[in-house]
Amino acid sequence: MQITKHANGLLSIYFTAGYPHIDSTLEIAKALEAAGADFLEIGFPYSDPVADGPTIQHSSEEALKNGMTLKVLFQQLQDLRKEVSIPVYLMGYFNPVLQFGVEAFCKACKEVGVNGTIIPDLPMYEYEALYQPIFEENGISNIFLVTPQTSEDRIRKIDKLSTGFIYLLSSNATTGKQLNIQEQSEAYFKRIQAMDLNSPLVIGFGIHNQDTFQKATQYAHGAIVGTAFVKLLREENYLAKIPEFIRGIKNKK
Repeated sequence: MQITKHANGLLSIYFTAGYPHIDSTLEIAKALEAAGADFLEIGFPYSDPVADGPTIQHSSEEALKNGMTLKVLFQQLQDLRKEVSIPVYLMGYFNPVLQFGVEAFCKACKEVGVNGTIIPDLPMYEYEALYQPIFEENGISNIFLVTPQTSEDRIRKIDKLSTGFIYLLSSNATTGKQLNIQEQSEAYFKRIQAMDLNSPLVIGFGIHNQDTFQKATQYAHGAIVGTAFVKLLREENYLAKIPEFIRGIKNKK
């Protein structure tokens, strides 16, 4: 299953593999699907997560302390498709992927049923020159990021390279900054909308409640909640609180 342009109001949830516990990854994924999340982003932790705010940085540090690695994550995801049917993307930095081996990483993604990857620090030209055939042979979508400063030419190139969706950053800030759709952001989102791209659009960074989710999905096919959900995972009985959390964003009755 992939995200299509026919969809709207899609909610994606990001969480870090191995947080709060080493073995909580799959149970959180199952609970999120059952509660109504439309697709998932599972973060693989890295020691220097420069684009992440303090909440996700902390979850990454704790996951590493818990013993999470890509090897452990792929072992945990062996039963992913017995338990979870919605699209799943792995998100993280390129260094662990390079250490694991790009081909081995893509093959492992394919074996466990991961739909694609979001690797913010993998440059588009490097992907195109070195890795695109490996990703495509294994049916793995590589998701590219667009910021308010991205040129139209680059966005159109990203659109041609994309086989999943385009990740629109609501701003150039780190994760966890609250979305404030003012005239400048609105103009940016409308500019992207007017380009009539082939790929679905998903907005991330700063989506944290029903209001910001609804604003974001006026301009895109979906939106991603990360920091607000990772904060929930600090609480006791977090699994039992997931349905209410999802309802609170999607307003599902």
